[in-house]
Amino acid sequence: MAFMIKIIENKLLSDHWFVLRRFVFELQRKDGTPVRQMREVYDRGNGAVILLYNRAKNSVVLIRQFRMPTYVNGNATGMLLEACAGLLDDDSPEECIRREAIEETGYAVRTVEKLFSAYMSPGGVTEILHFFAAEYDDAQRDNSGGGIDDEDIEVLELPYPEAMAMVQDGRIQDGKTIMLLQQAHIRGWLKA
Repeated sequence: MAFMIKIIENKLLSDHWFVLRRFVFELQRKDGTPVRQMREVYDRGNGAVILLYNRAKNSVVLIRQFRMPTYVNGNATGMLLEACAGLLDDDSPEECIRREAIEETGYAVRTVEKLFSAYMSPGGVTEILHFFAAEYDDAQRDNSGGGIDDEDIEVLELPYPEAMAMVQDGRIQDGKTIMLLQQAHIRGWLKA
């Protein structure tokens, strides 16, 4: 059966930070009958995220920064431990993640490996996130990191077993970071 959708309304609600639109549409059910629905869709652009890992040290590089949505939703400090990430803007995913790695962590990574892409919150956000990993070593440290402009980022090098324990006890609650830490175990790069 061919999938049918008819857009009835596409209304701009906000474009202050990113773009928020309200869509009214008819969606054809499996039995052929139409159902009218309304959804608000947040378009923040697509992004990329990278796990920096060191096999010899059995460690990872993560960042800590303030995230207002987590503060609003119960994170008392608003600080979140996460993998380095950023929006693509006009770059390719690989160009983006190389730029973000040096800006946020200070590491100029050489070879990056594309792992997969995923919709992170498809019920309301358009973003596709491209997942990468790269081995790092101390010689690749170009600067102290910390971000640019109004970013205030703390760079942390953590033993991998400690990072995994932080997932278990709730100190790491960022979905993309948890997915990447699990990939390091699944792919055999690091040992918990």
